[in-house]
Amino acid sequence: MATLLEQLRTMTTVVSDTGDFNSIKKFKPQDATTNPSLLQAAAQMPEYQSVVDDVLKTAREQAGENATDKEVAAQAFKTLAVAFGRKILDIVPGRVSTEVDARMSFDREKTLEQARDIIHQYDQAGISRDRVLIKIASTWEGIKAAEILEREGIHCNLTLLFGLHQAVACAEAKVTLISPFVGRILDWYKKDTGKDFQGADDPGVQSVTTIYDYYKKFAYKTQIMGASFRNIGEIEELAGCDLLTISPKLLGELDSTQGTLERKLDPSKAASMTIEKIPMDQQTFEKMHAEDRMAHDKLKEGIEGFSKALEDLEQMLAKRVAEVSSGQPQEMVAK
Repeated sequence: MATLLEQLRTMTTVVSDTGDFNSIKKFKPQDATTNPSLLQAAAQMPEYQSVVDDVLKTAREQAGENATDKEVAAQAFKTLAVAFGRKILDIVPGRVSTEVDARMSFDREKTLEQARDIIHQYDQAGISRDRVLIKIASTWEGIKAAEILEREGIHCNLTLLFGLHQAVACAEAKVTLISPFVGRILDWYKKDTGKDFQGADDPGVQSVTTIYDYYKKFAYKTQIMGASFRNIGEIEELAGCDLLTISPKLLGELDSTQGTLERKLDPSKAASMTIEKIPMDQQTFEKMHAEDRMAHDKLKEGIEGFSKALEDLEQMLAKRVAEVSSGQPQEMVAK
């Protein structure tokens, strides 16, 4: 009998949610995603120090001989995510998602500036834009930035998505992909209610199912990639979703589990449903966001968490540059 992972691949594009090259090679996903927390973790792994060293060397050359250690670290920080992305693209046949600085989530112009810089780096490396997704937080400003980028031929993955209002705004903006966070939605409801949700009752599963049915009912081209899973039961309930990005741990569980995997999400079923279309503008978006405590709390928390991971990564790079300059041992592994 086929494993759950083998069956899932027949109905859903499987994506690896990691910055660990070895895990990507093991499970052979079509695409791969990273985020600031995963990038921070990968940058600390001894086996990837050569990637960091190369980035620091290039940063030193670009910053100039007279640049301070802080300036070199800042230059390295701008290019590290793309360096990991390029390595990932040597492994996966599809796309990689590279995230803009979460601290820019409410600044449309700065988001646009960094997104264009990221895609320019990939362009310079000879990598097709069809293989890159720019990850942007699903704030109103982020979604509007993505709308402009999509018109420029820069494909976007809208992340930290928790509510239907965010999903509708993304579809109207014609973004390429959205990443609703299943597990983080579950976390919020478990804490808020004290209940232990299972299977189809999982609020994260219900959220993605609602978004999927809405998109397919109104024939939006934006794809849905469920993310942030806590257990394989959530993945089983979303079998048939356009894409699912899954951690190496859960990919391993799926690959070692046999049984029958039923398709739960189906565009033909969604097309026959009675669903009311939601007209979306900034006022409606902000009203729905304010009324959705879970989406409000988790978006804020997600941006703060990713911002903290980036700050920690900046500090590690600055320390590494200082050590290289002084001739001290080069060690980025967290103590």
